Parts: sequence; C-alpha cells; structure tokens
Amino acid sequence: VAIANVAFAQGGKPNMPCPDWRTVAVTPDTLNESWSTSWWLPRHRQKLEEARQMVAEGRSPQLVFIGDSITQGWEKEGAQVWQQHYARHDALALGFGGDRTENVLWRLRNGEVDGIDPKVAVLLIGTNNTGHRRDFPAITAGGIERNLEELKQRLPRTRILLLAIFPRDAAADGPLRRLNDQVNARLPALADGRRVFFMDVNKAFLEADGSLPASVMPDWLHPNEAGYAIWARAMQPELDRLMALPRL
Repeated sequence: VAIANVAFAQGGKPNMPCPDWRTVAVTPDTLNESWSTSWWLPRHRQKLEEARQMVAEGRSPQLVFIGDSITQGWEKEGAQVWQQHYARHDALALGFGGDRTENVLWRLRNGEVDGIDPKVAVLLIGTNNTGHRRDFPAITAGGIERNLEELKQRLPRTRILLLAIFPRDAAADGPLRRLNDQVNARLPALADGRRVFFMDVNKAFLEADGSLPASVMPDWLHPNEAGYAIWARAMQPELDRLMALPRL
C-alpha cells in the first residue's frame, strides 16, 4: 500500500488579495467573472469606438444610458422601444451585463463618456451589488454616489437622471426586493435638483398587490419588450423636461 507523503507549506500567499467588502463598491475594477472575461473588455472598446464614430459623423449623443444588463437590454429586448423613443436623441446605451457600481466606475474612468457632451445621462445601477454580493444598503448606495460624482466631474454640462433600482422577486416581500428598496430609500438624498434628479418608476411595473408579473419581467429581474415599453412611458415626462432645459 502506497501512502502519500503530503506536506503543507505554511508560508504561502494568496494569488490576489481579497477585496475589502467595505470599499469594493467604490473601488474601480473590471468585471472579472469567469463568464465575463471573454467579452467585457472588448465591449468596452466597442463602446468607445461607437461613441467616437457618432461624434465623427456629427451626431454626438444627446442622451446616454449607463448601467448593467438591464440597460444593455435596450439593444436586445428593448430595441424597438429604443428606436421609437430615443433614436431621435442619438442616444447611446452603455449597459454591461453583470456590472456593479465598481465596474461602472472603472468604465467611466477609462473613457466611456469622454469626448461626448449629452444633455442627459440616465443612471440605473446597483441590482448586481445587492443580488450578487448582498452588499449592505449603505455600501451599494455609496457606490452609486461615487458613480454620480464621477459623472458630474466628467460631464460637467450634463444633467443626470438617477433611477431607483428596479424591483426583483415576484413577491413584494421577497428578500432581494426588500434589499433593493432599502437602497432606494437612500437615493433621493443624492439628488440636488440641479445636476442630479431622482426618479422611481418601479410602481409602473407592479401589480396592485406589489407583485412583479412575469409578463413584464419573465425572470423577475430583466424586462422584456413590454417591460421596456413600461419603463419608457413612465420615464418620458421627466426625461422630456430635462432634455428641454437650457444647457448648464
């Protein structure tokens, strides 16, 4: 019988440091998931080129959406609604599936809004902080606040429409719904009514009892085409108002 002689070294070091949970949401980083490494940076480069090309063609984006897979869905399930509502503004969708606040911060610091001067930027982020890591509400809200600070610095003439994190879970008392609601309760304080405006369109998605119908978000997270139409209709009056204001 062969017996393995196994020894464990006590002086080993980790391949990479474990991120500090208290600061990870405000520390810029790429999305380093096993399923994202093949496409995330190429998409970032693609979006840089898309914006550059739009400016070169004389149609600099007047409206930009920034966020995660829900924003990326404007290019898929929401494409027809996008064409109806936002194409006239030469709008640009900067949504990346899986993104958390730190990933948006990295993208902003690496050129995604450089060279453009939109009238309005719509920011919807945070559901992957709460859903992926279960970040505390204050941590997620702090990451959103850091995104706002970066946007204000890089787009000094742009008004920012900050949206409440969309509802999750079928039931009104679902754990992710409650967690998102706790973050959302902190977001109005981030709006100043001059540069940053807060809007909560969540009730437009919900039934009278607070449940989230699968006919709007089949996985209780991502809108389908009907969900994007609801989003666009609910946001339109405020977006039209902000787009019509004189430039800062």
